[in-house]
Amino acid sequence: MAKVKAQLPVEKNQYVELDITGQGHEGEGVGRYQDYTLFVPGAIRGERIRAKVTKVNKNYGFARLVEVLQASEFRAEPPCPIYHRCGGCNLQHMTYEGQLAHKRQLVVDALARIGKLEDVEVLPVLGMDEPWKYRNKSQVPVGLVNGKVVAGFYAPRTHEIIDMEGCLIQHPYSDEIVGKVKRALVDLGIPVYDEVSHQGLVRHIVARVGYHTGETMVVLVTNGRKIPRVEELVSRLRMEIGHLVSIIQNVNTAVTNVIFGPDTYTLWGKDRIEDRIGDVRFSISARSFFQVNPVQTEVLYGKALEYAQLTGKETVIDAYCGIGTISLFLARKAKHVVGVEVVEAAIEDAKRNAELNGIENVGFLEGEAEKVIPRLYEERGLRADVVVVDPPRKGCDEALLSTIVDMRPERVVYVSCNPSTLARDLRFLEDRGYKTQEVQPVDMFPHTYHVECVTLLTLK
Repeated sequence: MAKVKAQLPVEKNQYVELDITGQGHEGEGVGRYQDYTLFVPGAIRGERIRAKVTKVNKNYGFARLVEVLQASEFRAEPPCPIYHRCGGCNLQHMTYEGQLAHKRQLVVDALARIGKLEDVEVLPVLGMDEPWKYRNKSQVPVGLVNGKVVAGFYAPRTHEIIDMEGCLIQHPYSDEIVGKVKRALVDLGIPVYDEVSHQGLVRHIVARVGYHTGETMVVLVTNGRKIPRVEELVSRLRMEIGHLVSIIQNVNTAVTNVIFGPDTYTLWGKDRIEDRIGDVRFSISARSFFQVNPVQTEVLYGKALEYAQLTGKETVIDAYCGIGTISLFLARKAKHVVGVEVVEAAIEDAKRNAELNGIENVGFLEGEAEKVIPRLYEERGLRADVVVVDPPRKGCDEALLSTIVDMRPERVVYVSCNPSTLARDLRFLEDRGYKTQEVQPVDMFPHTYHVECVTLLTLK
């Protein structure tokens, strides 16, 4: 006998009224219509809205906000003219106070739902005094729309480029760079990339800005090595862009969404710029990972250093160390720091940055943290008093967490960009002898749904 398909209470294009009772991890409002969950971008917890259903799945669906019938106290008018089309920001329709409250609740909910950690103190989010124009790196796709060269962020969940004249979360120098490079490409007839046909040349304009030094770098990501009229292009950019110290070409001929390719060439000037976090200097190449919000990075690392409670006698392991940013902060207060990172170029940058700052009590090892650290522990007997981890969004590998448990450091400082994997990993460590003392969220990316956390765990 054939199964009867369950009748859903909504269908596509239906208009519904909803009470928004929650907020999704990407900032969308969450409401229920006859016990059926709908996600509504642009809606805020506590509001009553009218919405149009756009997609229906078996257990949940999506809807478009049509009208706010009862507004939240946190609703704000987005100052960006293309906010509702561009995918660069998600939360400009909330006041900044509302954004910080939402991000703290994201962390609280993840800890309770995934980590079963309902008694852990989650502190108020450390926000910015001026939460605009903070990003020191801009990666803007370039393309053709109706025969016109455009450069901007993609519309949400598409590869439609929304042309922009300026961005309220990018450093002003980045806006200047993108605008002048775009006009130079048009004037010099340099072709831009079409990702459908895989034809054309310039794929992305990348701007890097030394927030404290003012040094700027332009990176042109191209679908091939040869740039027509390259000398004229370089001369024009040098003349028009203030603070410019570096023009770089990166070649990416692959059919991919990954921005950078394997080959990088210096077209003019230096091959890197310099910036600092606090009083620690960093040398940054075109492809270096460097936190995009240097003001809040200093806040984040300051909290990590506070949690590490270093006296100058400790051996510290910094897993996923990148170009050595946290390692160098720790090394000034520790006896010795070992940084581990899988990206070879990042390790070279880390060594260069240690030398740049005259810091000698730090060593950097290339390899996967989940393989290198267990090997150091098992084969060389390395012990750490403090372990700091700053993993990617997927969180820590279980092999690394198991080694931390075996090492039994007094303190673990976990820096996380994903509350869900943070909660999962805290549960693992809690079940094996560690106590989560407190979680400090930090707003590294205002007006987006992302939130960073620093967590202190101590050996029970």
